[in-house]
Amino acid sequence: MLFTASDPGYPEGIPSEKFFVMIKKLADEKWKPLTFPGWKYLHKKYAVSTQGRVASFKHNILEDGKLLRGSITTGYRTLNLHRPNNKGTIYIHREIAGIFLKKPTKDHKYVIHKNHIKLDNNLKNLAWATLEYMMKHQQKSPAKIAYKEKQANRTEGLKLTALQVKKIKKVLHNKNRNITIKRLAQNYGVSEMTMYRIKSGENWARI
Repeated sequence: MLFTASDPGYPEGIPSEKFFVMIKKLADEKWKPLTFPGWKYLHKKYAVSTQGRVASFKHNILEDGKLLRGSITTGYRTLNLHRPNNKGTIYIHREIAGIFLKKPTKDHKYVIHKNHIKLDNNLKNLAWATLEYMMKHQQKSPAKIAYKEKQANRTEGLKLTALQVKKIKKVLHNKNRNITIKRLAQNYGVSEMTMYRIKSGENWARI
C-alpha cells in the first residue's frame, strides 16, 4: 500500500513514492515465495502465506510487499500473470498446498477446501486428495447438495436414457468389473466426471 503526500499522517520530508506501509504479519503466519514458469521475467516477486494471503514484493515481503486480491476463477482465488510463452492462471490454493503441504502419495493430485469455502485458503483448510476422495468430499458441500436435488428432478436435456443409466449403475457397482470408468464413459459418449457423478448419486439419483 502506498501513501501520498496528501494523506493524513504522512511524514514530512519523505518523498511519497518511498513511503510504504509494511504488511502486518499475522500470528503464526509464514510466507514463502512463489516460483512458477516465467516468474523470473516479471518485475516483481510474489509470495503466499499459511494464512492464505498472497502478495507482490521487490526485496522483502514485510517491508515493501503489497497484498493482492487477485481474480476469481470458477470460485477460486487466482492470479493472472502474463509471462513469456506462458499465460496460465495460477490457483492460489494449489500453490499454497504445493509449498506448505506434502503429498501423501502420487495419487493425491487435487487440493480440497475442508470447509467447502473456495476463498478460504488458510493452510489449515487445505488438504491434498485423490480423485475418489475429492468426489466424496464435494458431495457434502451445500452447493453440491442443492445441485443434486435439482438434478434429481431434471427431465430435459439429458444425454443418457434411464435404461442406459440402469446398465451403467449395474456395471459401476460390480466389484468384479473389468472395465475402467474412463472406458465406460467413452463407450457411452459422456465424460468421466459424469460417470463418477452417477456412481455417487449426484446425477440420476432417482434411477
